Amino acid sequence: MTVAGAPLAIVVKGYPRLSETFIARELAGLQRRGIAFSLHALRHPSADAQLTRYEPRLACDYLPEYLHEAPLVVARAVMGAARLPGFARAVRALHRDLARDPGRARVRRFGQACVLAQRLGPRVRHIHCHFAHSPASVTRHAAQLLGIGYSLSAHAKDVWTTPDWDLRDKLAEAAFVVTCNTPAQERLLRLSPDCRLSLVHHGVDDGLVVPSVSPSTRDGSDAGAPVRLLAVARAVEKKGLPHLIEAVARLAGRVHVELEHFGDGPLLGRLREHVASRGLKNTVTLHGGRPHGDIIAAMDGADLLVFPADVATDGDRDGLPNVVLEAQARGLCVVACDAGGVGDAVRDGLTGALVVRGDPEALSRRLEALCRQPQERARMARVALEMNAPLFDAARGYDQIAALLRQAAGVA
Repeated sequence: MTVAGAPLAIVVKGYPRLSETFIARELAGLQRRGIAFSLHALRHPSADAQLTRYEPRLACDYLPEYLHEAPLVVARAVMGAARLPGFARAVRALHRDLARDPGRARVRRFGQACVLAQRLGPRVRHIHCHFAHSPASVTRHAAQLLGIGYSLSAHAKDVWTTPDWDLRDKLAEAAFVVTCNTPAQERLLRLSPDCRLSLVHHGVDDGLVVPSVSPSTRDGSDAGAPVRLLAVARAVEKKGLPHLIEAVARLAGRVHVELEHFGDGPLLGRLREHVASRGLKNTVTLHGGRPHGDIIAAMDGADLLVFPADVATDGDRDGLPNVVLEAQARGLCVVACDAGGVGDAVRDGLTGALVVRGDPEALSRRLEALCRQPQERARMARVALEMNAPLFDAARGYDQIAALLRQAAGVA
């Protein structure tokens, strides 16, 4: 359980969330290292929370998501915050932010920060948050109110869609910053060269790493034994799933494949329509969201993981996708598109196949080649298992973050 009155508080956007189980695993890893903290979320669990499976379960304090839903709680918190040592500083920061972005969301984050500051109490010495957008806004204001330090972990969407000025302010005030992928590291350092930034890759738990690759002989020549393609991704723009469906459609008559997709999301309905319009109902299966155990089982039965990463129209892109790391840890060859931090794990021709993003024909050609070459798939899978399993070790990352938090919170 998280510890009320602990010297460290951790803020997340929503908890638990299936797409952010890496955060839950990190929190459990910190607990195992003796880090005591209280956990606070800006949102209640989403619909996919029931699919999350991790231990231990963490007690979470939920802040009012919308201020009008808890007017008395917010009013009392703001009045109490007015007596805190950093209230004037926090209000000045809010006014500066509103001058550049006069949106209601800025006021909402300030109200949430007042509630958070009131709930934390005098023993808290430091606040850490996941994501550099709204959670960092709440965390920054709460830290200002209390006159203490804060830090943040930046990942993907938050790095690429948060305005430059907003990121600069947060980076400049943060005691330290952690990010999980090289492109994000480069962007943050361009904005704030002097910030204390650490690159800590997401990792895979030892229990998921297989001892060796189990090669498949399927080569796409037999309709009765098609090459098994697997995609695990939310149905959102940045995942590039329509490009994958189009690439699979172009394989018809060239090699025999079947594609299984796991993941929910707002574009899943459109994806189903795309599958139907391309005549792929007997080739492509869309499972929707499933528990993590189902995903691992699917990896163990697949021949290729395909991650057709893209960049959304608003600039959003993936950081370091956990599904890619987990697939490589299971001895599965990965074909991915070059967007976001995917290239940290997939080095073309070495630890997998990296294809230009947004090009279904290029993706189709690379898939066809690897379908026909099971030995090449096995070779890249072996290299990825040997190189990436030690590089992307979850325990090492948890050790690094635990050390940074101990120092920031002033605890042993």
